[in-house]
Amino acid sequence: MEVTNATIRTVNGLTARWAGVVSDGTLFSAAGVWPLLGFLADGADGAARTELAEVVGFPAQEAAYRAREFMATLGAIRGLDSALGLWTDRRLKVREEWEAGLPAGTRGELSGDHPADRATLDAWATERTGGLIDHMPVELTDCTVLVLASALALRTKWLRPFEERYFRPKAGPWQGRALLGLRRRSVLLDRIGVADTPDGPVTELKVLGSTGIDVHLLLGEERMGPGQVLGAGVDILGGTHEVVPGPQLPYGDVGPGVRVEKERCVRPRPTTLRVMTAAYEVRAEHDLLTQSGLFGLTAASDSRQGHFPGICEYPPLFVESAQQSAMARFGALGFEAVAVTSVGVSLTSAPERRYVTTTIRATFDRPFGFLAVHRPSRLVLAAGWVTDPKPYREGQESN
Repeated sequence: MEVTNATIRTVNGLTARWAGVVSDGTLFSAAGVWPLLGFLADGADGAARTELAEVVGFPAQEAAYRAREFMATLGAIRGLDSALGLWTDRRLKVREEWEAGLPAGTRGELSGDHPADRATLDAWATERTGGLIDHMPVELTDCTVLVLASALALRTKWLRPFEERYFRPKAGPWQGRALLGLRRRSVLLDRIGVADTPDGPVTELKVLGSTGIDVHLLLGEERMGPGQVLGAGVDILGGTHEVVPGPQLPYGDVGPGVRVEKERCVRPRPTTLRVMTAAYEVRAEHDLLTQSGLFGLTAASDSRQGHFPGICEYPPLFVESAQQSAMARFGALGFEAVAVTSVGVSLTSAPERRYVTTTIRATFDRPFGFLAVHRPSRLVLAAGWVTDPKPYREGQESN
């Protein structure tokens, strides 16, 4: 199956809208979220069905077909591995017609043993991303009866590698920092271009990969935010903004980070494009329910009633969690990025709690010491005192 231009437009549109609500360093994949929303729309009713269909961009009755078509297309892209997973609790009797809309080989089981289920889900994420993401970003509770997840992993090598160089910017927020720079020269001037957008000029550099997967580097004016620049990049892809390509750029400062000038050389040579950028690695964690309207999940996450009779007639279900973990690396030889997205679906009412147990809670919320002990000899190998615990930062993974 080949995905339609309409599907590409709606997925790219979700990318642009998502970019509009992010800030600071981050990474995300609308392509990892979109098919999950399509399958949910197929099984939803009422306001949840309407909201999900609006985000998916197709009538709800077409959503599962479009999502399945999209996953098949992803699977045919060189350098991209994609997978869909569905795990359900024994308590849940999934409608055969809804499950039939999913790609084959996606079904697994939730045992209700949280540590065991967590291990199963984490192993799936690890395997599908080559170990770059080692956890499934989903919350498991006593009421979780269904987990629907996608994984995307892309890797490509540059057709022409960069040279690694010491890079110390002379101005801007990175001024004075020692960075790992990436340098490249080329006579292919059309790799660079400058677009005039409503928010300001945006420079686009295309870095071509050997698998047909490219990376577009986008630079706007300093006053422009990530949503404006990334949104412009999506619009450039869609042909909304006219781009002046490298061969047509005039002399002078012609765009963000781009200057065209004459210079002397010792022998004749053609016009050359010289690129200097920085290597990077970005990791991010997203809670999609904090922007539930963006993903059509506002009604679906209302726990006061059920929303998915097309998945299971009884018991009533709602979306309890929706999250994404992502990582990308850009280096001298190539690029790789992975994203795991999951939706946890739960019962609208908690099962009856029939048992009583005892809980002991220990909280270390002020300076404390530790010993590392060799058990057979009781030899203390290390000792320490903790006064400055490691801070948490967005996108940080636990070690």
